[in-house]
Amino acid sequence: MIKNILVAIDFSKCSINALEHAINIGNKAAANIVMVWVNRPDYSKDIFIDLSANIVDEVENRFKALIEKYAKIFKHKLNYKIKTGKIYSEIVDEAEKSNASIIITGTHGSSGFEKFWLGSNAYKIVMSTTLPVITIPASSQIAVNLSKIVLPIDSTPETRQKIIFTGIIAGLFKAKVFVLAVNSSKSESVIGRVRKYANQVIEYFKEEDIEFDLTTVDAENVTQASIQYATKIEANLISIMTEQEKSTANILLGPYASQMINTSPIPVLCIHPKILSETISHKKSL
Repeated sequence: MIKNILVAIDFSKCSINALEHAINIGNKAAANIVMVWVNRPDYSKDIFIDLSANIVDEVENRFKALIEKYAKIFKHKLNYKIKTGKIYSEIVDEAEKSNASIIITGTHGSSGFEKFWLGSNAYKIVMSTTLPVITIPASSQIAVNLSKIVLPIDSTPETRQKIIFTGIIAGLFKAKVFVLAVNSSKSESVIGRVRKYANQVIEYFKEEDIEFDLTTVDAENVTQASIQYATKIEANLISIMTEQEKSTANILLGPYASQMINTSPIPVLCIHPKILSETISHKKSL
């Protein structure tokens, strides 16, 4: 169950897009939303240079305008917090204080990119929290009905940990989960392990009465294979662990989650391995 959602806001178009995605989820889950802006005194002046000298007052006015704008379509609590300090650290800290179930953040601004802070902090937020995080690219359109979720499966045991929270999201929207078994090796033992994990995942979805589809592909890079498949089927969300298989592609291109967050044109749900026990306990309480 999702009771509280935290949204990182820097007032770029991308962060407003993230807010609208949060409202979409919040309405389905009957969850409250807290918007968080972090003040960096020596940097924030660049964003509001053409506005009032009192940055905090201006930010409060912008938040109040957002609350008024979305009051008609969001029927639950929509509040805001203003923090000061390191962006990702303050976002994660406030998520804990607010008992957030999930963090939603944009990945970059669609204009004036260098003036906004989401781009440089989205990945840091993902890697600094044990909460699920959805990252929203600027190009992502709001899907009123989140109907298709891609769930890549590789050969690591942790790859299965994302199924519980993914199932919660799928249940809220009655979405279909497209399980993508990715064979990044020709080793029979690795292929067999991927097949085994994929079968365990679909058995779980059968038990939870979640609609699913299973596709198997051979690909060296899980990120590229996932994005290509998600784009092909016009998915609304890709669900990943923050780390997956180690491969030559990952060594060259960087960490898996970083690749996905930086290159996916589709929202990405990032699950940290450490939340497994908490999520299982939470699932049992539903």
